[in-house]
This record gives sequence, C-alpha cells and structure tokens, in this order.
Amino acid sequence: MADLDDLVTAVLATSKYQHISPDLVRRLGAAELGKRPRLKEAVKATKNKLHQIGGAYFTASIDYEAALAQIADGRRRGPEAEKEALAAVMRRHASTNERLPVLAEFYAATLAGLPPIHSVLDVACGLNPLARPWMPLAEDAVYLAYDIYADMMAFLNDYFALAGVPGRAAVRDVAAAPPTEPVDLALLLKTLPVLAQEDKTAVPRLLDTLQARYLLVSFPAQSLGGRQKGMVANYEAQFDQWVAGRNWQVKRFEFASELAFLVEKNF
Repeated sequence: MADLDDLVTAVLATSKYQHISPDLVRRLGAAELGKRPRLKEAVKATKNKLHQIGGAYFTASIDYEAALAQIADGRRRGPEAEKEALAAVMRRHASTNERLPVLAEFYAATLAGLPPIHSVLDVACGLNPLARPWMPLAEDAVYLAYDIYADMMAFLNDYFALAGVPGRAAVRDVAAAPPTEPVDLALLLKTLPVLAQEDKTAVPRLLDTLQARYLLVSFPAQSLGGRQKGMVANYEAQFDQWVAGRNWQVKRFEFASELAFLVEKNF
C-alpha cells in the first residue's frame, strides 16, 4: 500500500517520532487510512494516536548520553548518590516521575512476601527499569523490558551494562505482539488503560499471553494534568471486568498517585 508507506515515512521523519516503533506506526497508520482517504489527515491522526500512547509522557526530549553519564557519576560516588541520579533521570518521564514520592513504599508493599523473584518482564516500561535498585528482587534477577522507543531501549541496555543488570531492553509493539517469555513477575504499570484506548481486545489478549506467575498491575490515580475525576473507582471497575472469571488471586494497594493490584496467576 503506497499511501501507508508514505505515511510511515512521514511520521518517522519527524523529530518527535523518529525513534518510535515502525511496526506500531504502520499498524496505527493502516487503521487511520481506513477511516480517512487523505494522506495528510491520516498522518495527523496517526501522530495524535502516538501522542496519546507515548508522546504525552515526555515534557521534553531526553539526552540519553548525558543521563547515562549522570548515573555513572552517581555510581562512582556510592549507592545513595546512584539512587539520586536514577531518580533525577526518572523525573524526565511523567509516569516514573509520578511514582517517585512513593517509590520505595510502592515496591516494598506490593512485592512483600513473594518467593524470590529471579526474572522480571517490564511491559511498556518507560524509564521504570531504572527503579531496579528499589525492587526486592533476587540479586541475579534477569530484567526484560519492552517499549516503543528505540533510543530509550538503547539507553536502558547501556544502563543494564553499566549497572551489571542481566537482561535486555527491546522495541516491541506489545498490543500486536504480546511477550511470551516465562518469568516470575510481569510489571504492567499504568499500561493497560493506554492499550485499551488503542485496541479494546489488546488487554485480554496480553493477560492471556503473559507467562508470568505474578502480575503487578497499576493504574494512575489522576490524569497527566492532575485531575482525579473518579479515576480510581473507574479503573478498579475496569480491572474487575478484565479478571472476572479467571482463577487468580488479587491483592489491592492504593497509593497517593497510583492504584495497584498484585495478581497471582494459577497455571
């Protein structure tokens, strides 16, 4: 489809989306071309979708080379300085920035009492893998991370190498290709509402495909603009619908900025 190739080229030519998954652009672009015949309108609509999925979470572009140097400098100065550097970088992405005030409490509470976690899958991860030092994981835990930005995934791979974290980060359109690696724990942090907005079938498909004993699922307690609008109640009701009929054990946690559920899947 010539128009679709032109659309993908046009979107990836913009500075804001030059590093985004071409597979995602192609999938969204094909849907938009099916709704509107003019290429210019379809390009604009595709960019709007990409903004909702990922672009809205960045207040500015991130200099990943400088961010890695900042973390490396923190590591040289000791564990606390390293955590300060990691937190400073996480502030540059809206999702991790919102979690920073409760970061230690978040992971200590939600993952308390679990057997040793030797493998983690972080779905639509953003900069959350930088929170690895706050997570009560086994020292040898393998960390797998997926998101739609190639430059961010390259940065996370550099961070893993710097910090000696076994694992990898890769570009993946998880709505179209849910991960299948068997892991102890899958993180779905503020991910499901975005997927549901994009494709109503994506969330059930992802939940069924993930090969994780435990899922840590969370939802934002307020919008990016700071409005609450009954979001906790709405998301809790939506989550209840998604897990209805599944033989899963669920624990609920509520924090100032986030609603979370720890799910134990029964295979």
